[in-house]
Amino acid sequence: MAVYVYSITSKDHPMRLDGLKPVGGSDEALRTVTSGELSAVVSEAPEDLRPRRRDVLAHQEVQERLMADGAVLPLRFGFTSPDEETVRGVLDERAVEYREQLKNLAGCAEYHLKVSWDEDSLLLRILEENDEVRRLNDEIRGGSPSPDAPIVLGELIAHEVQARQQALGAGIVEALRPFARDDVVSAPAGQDFLSVSFLVDDGKEEMFLATQLSLANQVGEECDFRLVGPLPPYSFV
Repeated sequence: MAVYVYSITSKDHPMRLDGLKPVGGSDEALRTVTSGELSAVVSEAPEDLRPRRRDVLAHQEVQERLMADGAVLPLRFGFTSPDEETVRGVLDERAVEYREQLKNLAGCAEYHLKVSWDEDSLLLRILEENDEVRRLNDEIRGGSPSPDAPIVLGELIAHEVQARQQALGAGIVEALRPFARDDVVSAPAGQDFLSVSFLVDDGKEEMFLATQLSLANQVGEECDFRLVGPLPPYSFV
């Protein structure tokens, strides 16, 4: 019978699973599959598995309950296995790797930071600080630009936007890196120019949060800092 797999942890991990609803919403209790020193938390896989809000929240609640008691390797929503024997086989085959990962994640949580820069504020700053951009803009607004002035201006602005966003993003990561055990930068989406996950040790959490807040205050209202956490360390498994 197919099983839904939530996470992998040590067999000695406190398994406080009482009261947790499985993905799929059935009345079945969550259980563990053990091989050697490792256990996987599983439940029966629902037939119509989809990322419904109810099920995504159920998946997350299992991760948070387990993470409160020690290191876990959280699997992302939707991971299933054909049966329990297959799960045991994977635990046995990758035991050394999983034990090392659990060791590296002990006492840590993930924080995810996204940063965007207000477009109007950024363009105004570029216009004020870049002489060539300002000259071309004045020429176009004056009604007598050279034929290629709009194209050149657009390219200059695009280059400036990218350079400034990259510089600020790199500076933010470097400032927070001393308070994190690891970090993973991902491709930003939408208006964001920075999307980065930090693996933060419990003992450095206070300094990490204080530094992030200080950075946001230094940059000012032009940039929007959105920090989410503590989270299960999905990005580091």
